[in-house]
Amino acid sequence: MTGDSASSPLNVLLASPRGFCAGVIRAIDIVERALELYGAPVYVRHEIVHNRRVVERLRAMGAIFVEELDEIPAGAPTVFSAHGVARSVEEAAAARDLPVLDATCPLVTKVHVQGRRYVKAGRTLVLIGHAGHAEVIGTMGQIDAPVHLVSTAEDVVALPLATDTPIAYVTQTTLSVDDTRGVIAALHQHFDDVVGPDVADICYATQNRQTAVRDLARQSDLLIVVGARNSSNSSRLREIGDEMGVPSYLVDDGSAVDPLWLNGVGTVGITAGASAPDELVENVIAALAAVRPVAVRQLDGVKEDIEFTLPAQLRRAMAAE
Repeated sequence: MTGDSASSPLNVLLASPRGFCAGVIRAIDIVERALELYGAPVYVRHEIVHNRRVVERLRAMGAIFVEELDEIPAGAPTVFSAHGVARSVEEAAAARDLPVLDATCPLVTKVHVQGRRYVKAGRTLVLIGHAGHAEVIGTMGQIDAPVHLVSTAEDVVALPLATDTPIAYVTQTTLSVDDTRGVIAALHQHFDDVVGPDVADICYATQNRQTAVRDLARQSDLLIVVGARNSSNSSRLREIGDEMGVPSYLVDDGSAVDPLWLNGVGTVGITAGASAPDELVENVIAALAAVRPVAVRQLDGVKEDIEFTLPAQLRRAMAAE
């Protein structure tokens, strides 16, 4: 795989699948359709997805991104991001009569439903996730009971709960399958009565992209992950490359590619997080081609054909047009 000449062709392998998942496509589609139906501006609470390029494009179309609902004028069309929101946010929007389109990923909504079901059954809920992540904040705010947040096996041991406490767990959808498996194992070791979804219930897109990046790393001298710094799933893809012994970098686009990375490199693997558009992958390839000639090949992988429907009120409004 290693190249000896700075002028020798560079093999570029593309992971499959990579980039946008069904939840991200749906969220972006909701904002775009809302702009078509209602005209600008449409207000979006928080980044619709964690990608600056996507946000900037939607902003240019007339979307206004805000942090708090009180920044939104009365009656203005409002979109909740793909990460989900707390019930208090939903209630505040209803109190102000804001017409809301909820772009929460259906797989995140599934976690909310699971969590409420476990609490109703009398179990203490543990959420496996990263503190401060928008999805975690939303999930914790969807449960009408205390939620214990853990990220590591050490966090499990430190939980202020008796070992005979009936435990149920749910997970942030964008976590590493491997890391989640370790925390789940620690829960079973530390507590007598533990239930929760199978590790396979973690977001299909997260699993598929992690499997693909492992395959990619095995065939690459260098790994480039296209995605935002605040994208949990993108960061984890880079970490997997590092764990497999491949120099790995997370970049927003081709402008972040350092030609020095290519010294002695024959094959570069490229993947993209679930919120990164493929145009940014093309931009990275162009940056590589500016340094050395490239030969691009896409690896075989799982074909994703999952589609999520738009919110009912948006479908009705579109049908009435």
